Amino acid sequence: MNKVLVAGLSPEEQWSHLSKRKEGVPAFTDKMSEVGLFPLKPKQLEILQINVGYMCNQQCVHCHVDASPYRKEITSKEVLEACLKVVDEVDIKTVDLTGGAPEMNPHFEWLLEELDKRNVEIIVRSNLTILVEGKFKTYPELFKKHKVTVISSLPCYTEGNTDKQRGEGVFSKSIEALKRLNELGYGKDNSLPLHLVFNPGGPSVAPNQQKLEQDYKVRLKEDFDIEFDNLYTITNLPIARYLEYLINIERYDDYMMLLANSFNPVAAGEVMCRNTISVDWNGEMYDCDFNQMLKLPLAVKSSTNIKDFDSAELNARSIVLNNHCFGCTAGEGSSCQGALI
Repeated sequence: MNKVLVAGLSPEEQWSHLSKRKEGVPAFTDKMSEVGLFPLKPKQLEILQINVGYMCNQQCVHCHVDASPYRKEITSKEVLEACLKVVDEVDIKTVDLTGGAPEMNPHFEWLLEELDKRNVEIIVRSNLTILVEGKFKTYPELFKKHKVTVISSLPCYTEGNTDKQRGEGVFSKSIEALKRLNELGYGKDNSLPLHLVFNPGGPSVAPNQQKLEQDYKVRLKEDFDIEFDNLYTITNLPIARYLEYLINIERYDDYMMLLANSFNPVAAGEVMCRNTISVDWNGEMYDCDFNQMLKLPLAVKSSTNIKDFDSAELNARSIVLNNHCFGCTAGEGSSCQGALI
């Protein structure tokens, strides 16, 4: 297992780092003003992203959630029922379950059953390795039963690069899990989507998504006879464990300069916070899961928790921005669904 533990930086300490800018690095809000996108307003809410707990069987270097086996934050059934109530009352198209390892939430199977009764796309963001461990070995069949869209992290199609980022033995377990998903029809049947996620191993902007996807498809097919639908490229945001990593290798200022210099105004207009609400394990709502990790609350007076969901107030808010947002607007843009343009 990777030996990286929970980042030592509190949300306040992270905020302090992000608020200090190296000479020549503009403020993100200034860049958004230049392209007519400040204040940034939401569009129609389509995606409810629920972080069902920070507990994970892995602890990866790039993890912006600081997930690990040592985390105890787990979403209660009461909070999940409040989320279901919002799905029933609002025209939500997608419910995106993330973590940690979302499969480790004790109410996970019940939640899939409840969501399957509703007319929504169900996304599970799986780290793959958990699908070959203990009771979770049966979860690929559970995913198929409920027509879950599976999105899985695989930062490289080679063992060395993957294990370097995510821990020793992760690549071989991931390949085993992908083969099992393929056997069930994932990545081959249009009703069973299987998407992979690439994160850069070092402090760089995500490369061209389309070209890298073709490389992945060729290598995984030739080397392991594995098929999948799409590759999503996601730039690592300078928060939590990844922020601490950048500071430790003395590359934080350089990385922020790179992200700012790679600002793309087209991507800026399509950022995921405009059609998504992120819910944490305690029911608190945020503009995105990155703001969730920084504990940056929504710019609203009363609708801060999923139990107090107020569509009118949420639709009228301005989205909370800071310099970490440069990561979502760099190059082709970055979101939980990959490149933005």
